[in-house]
Amino acid sequence: MRVKERLIDYVQYETTSHEASETVPSTTCQLELAKHLVEEMKTLGITDAFMDEYGYVYGSVAGNCEGAPTIGLIAHMDTSEAASGKNVRPRVIENYDGKDIPLNENLTTEVSRFPELLNYVGKTLIVTDGNTLLGGDDKAGIAIILETVDYLRSHPEIPHGMIMIGFNPDEEIGRGADLYNLDVFKCDYAYTIDGSTPNEMEFENFNAASATVTVTGISTHPGSAKDAMINPINVAMEFHANLPVNQRPEYTSGYEGFNHLTDIEGNPETCVMHYILRDHDFEKLQQKKQLFKDIETFMNKKYPANTVKVELKDAYRNMKEKFEGHTEPLDLVRKAMKELDMNCTPVAIRGGTDGAQLTWKGVLCPNLGTGAHNLHGRHEYVVVEEMEQMVCLLLKMLTLACEK
Repeated sequence: MRVKERLIDYVQYETTSHEASETVPSTTCQLELAKHLVEEMKTLGITDAFMDEYGYVYGSVAGNCEGAPTIGLIAHMDTSEAASGKNVRPRVIENYDGKDIPLNENLTTEVSRFPELLNYVGKTLIVTDGNTLLGGDDKAGIAIILETVDYLRSHPEIPHGMIMIGFNPDEEIGRGADLYNLDVFKCDYAYTIDGSTPNEMEFENFNAASATVTVTGISTHPGSAKDAMINPINVAMEFHANLPVNQRPEYTSGYEGFNHLTDIEGNPETCVMHYILRDHDFEKLQQKKQLFKDIETFMNKKYPANTVKVELKDAYRNMKEKFEGHTEPLDLVRKAMKELDMNCTPVAIRGGTDGAQLTWKGVLCPNLGTGAHNLHGRHEYVVVEEMEQMVCLLLKMLTLACEK
């Protein structure tokens, strides 16, 4: 398989997205990879491959099995702005020995900090040079999808239905599914290839909202401030102190939701705090939102009216409820993993995916693994054998779908 070479090629394209940008895609550098993928898809026989005006890449592979469902395969092109994605220099480690991995003279990926590395002794790893992230999230997904297509092209005897392919920008900033053209990307159901280990299947995610808390104070000279000054920074800290400490992300796991203060900026006149609110349970998310409004009411009674203003905004929903009574895409994964002797492990995502948003738009879309680990940072690595395993899984799923 050439899945390793494909990933090494893709990660050398800078595709960092930027949340503050108002353009689509958020960065023009993503378009360079998109153009490259369109040309590569055409060499693989995907004659209808194209990039639209928003930088989304589409294409289809004709099926050879009448009556099989049309299955969509999705991955995103952008990388997180949490670490640099410019001048990525991947390095391949053959037959990993289970020891610490020096990335450069100043940075080492230590087994004591990342003990899961011991699961990959004897495997082939792709790592960074310690100056950037790698970009396996989600260029490993792209490599897996196109390697699957290439394999089908070389083995026309393998039965499969129609395959729709979609590569989108801006997933890392929560906009990846915003402008999917579902008139072009027509399928019975789809899969985002954007997870971690191959045995995991994700069809639950957080319900998500955001809160902006604006505190307006009264600024006076500190020498004559008694009974006059209202310091908005102090009020903001008081607001934050009214939120449950045990609901901060550093104290939660599994199905526990959180309130996360992402940034705060203030001066003697105004202070603004931004939060993200998350919970797998929709009603519990509503309770979190109500708590923000209750604190707002309390603070505006304690201080002059309108001192505190809370603005709430919903982001995305948990896709789990959409699978109730519609389990075909999940059943297909379970059956394929069973035949490949893989232990299928459902995992609740402590975040969101493009698939969650597409599911709410009417395209059921669970998330599958890529073999990428330690995402969004300089200690990121990809296990080549896990990418190859994912190619085998997709091929098995496509074949089994023909049996229906």
